[in-house]
Amino acid sequence: MSATTSASATTSSRHSAGRYRVETTSTASRIALVVAVLVVIALATGPYWLGRAEMRLGIEIASYLALATMWNLLAGYAGLVSVGQQAFVGVGGYALFALAAFGGVHPLLALVLAGVVAAGLAVPTAAIAFRLKGAYFAIGTWVIAEVYMLSVAQIQALGGGSGMSLPIKVVKEIAAKKVMRESIVYWIALALAVGSLLLVYWLLRSRHGLALTAIRDSEPAAESVGVDNARTKYLVYVAAAFITGVAGALIFLAKLRISPDAAFNVVDWTAYVIFIVVIGGVGRIEGPIVGTVVFFTLRFFLADLGSTYLIILGLLAVVVMLKAPSGLWGLVLERTGFELFPVQRRLVALPGPATDKEPPT
Repeated sequence: MSATTSASATTSSRHSAGRYRVETTSTASRIALVVAVLVVIALATGPYWLGRAEMRLGIEIASYLALATMWNLLAGYAGLVSVGQQAFVGVGGYALFALAAFGGVHPLLALVLAGVVAAGLAVPTAAIAFRLKGAYFAIGTWVIAEVYMLSVAQIQALGGGSGMSLPIKVVKEIAAKKVMRESIVYWIALALAVGSLLLVYWLLRSRHGLALTAIRDSEPAAESVGVDNARTKYLVYVAAAFITGVAGALIFLAKLRISPDAAFNVVDWTAYVIFIVVIGGVGRIEGPIVGTVVFFTLRFFLADLGSTYLIILGLLAVVVMLKAPSGLWGLVLERTGFELFPVQRRLVALPGPATDKEPPT
């Protein structure tokens, strides 16, 4: 190639780059982000205007949102449809009780360490579960969670099968007054939910997010362009276990009591979470938010129906999967194109003439 041709190509490349820019946000998403920040600030002041029952409900909602966000990251992007996330909820809860009651660790520090314990346990869990594929992986994670539950139930120091309560002296380490303790737990739950969403948003906007998106769309294609599928899935699984463990510890810190049946309950910590993500939209950051709102709204109006409530939830999930496979947020996206957490990159033309005179070479 001649010098003249090379210089002309370079100029053309710069000229094209000058007429376009890469964007990941829009005016609508920026406005929505401001509104979301204001909502979070308002929720942060909740202990000053909410009752104790409303704060406990807020803790539960925030915990489910964090759990759903992590499951959505696993299934919606890494293709890891786990039915055993209750394993890390239970491990996180029991780790908190063991560290605080027997290890002398402050309960708030034990929250973080509980996540570390769950992430550490995810390493051997992944070594076993990742040998399985598809439906076998889903069933395998469930079986592993049951093994953890049965193992914990044999530890008499942790109450065996009947569980244990958090000692009063440990509870008072959080705060002397009960109202302040509940407020602190509420703020931590809110921070965990918001932090989980921001973590996934940051991850999906990074190069690791591009790898996850490629894996979601086609694993063979992702591997063909240099993505280490196994390593990426492994890291996501461990990270999700950490957040799930912290959420589990927080849930039982609020309850002040734990038992194997409650901590490793597949319905409470996996089935409901899957429902939330499926209803909201798998593979969308906004999906768990929408699903959580729908789930708790239905529970508020239908919980008194007993087993009929579960039947209605199941029917609703089936209808959404058939009529709107991308979830409720997927319908919004298809009709409006609006994204609260935009992660896709797109070229936007800059205003100006379509062509410019090239400088002499």
